[in-house]
Amino acid sequence: MTKFVASAQKFIKSEDAPTMVEYGLLVALIAIVVAAAAKVLGTNLSSLFAAVAGSV
Repeated sequence: MTKFVASAQKFIKSEDAPTMVEYGLLVALIAIVVAAAAKVLGTNLSSLFAAVAGSV
């Protein structure tokens, strides 16, 4: 158990933990932007296909 506590304290004190949190936040932000862009483009493509189908 003391080995676990020692390694947990070492992980908290190291600079890798904040870096991993920053990367996690960056990935989450990128995922939100991609999802929003997909929704906007999906709506535009849907209306484009409907216009083409109507003209055919």
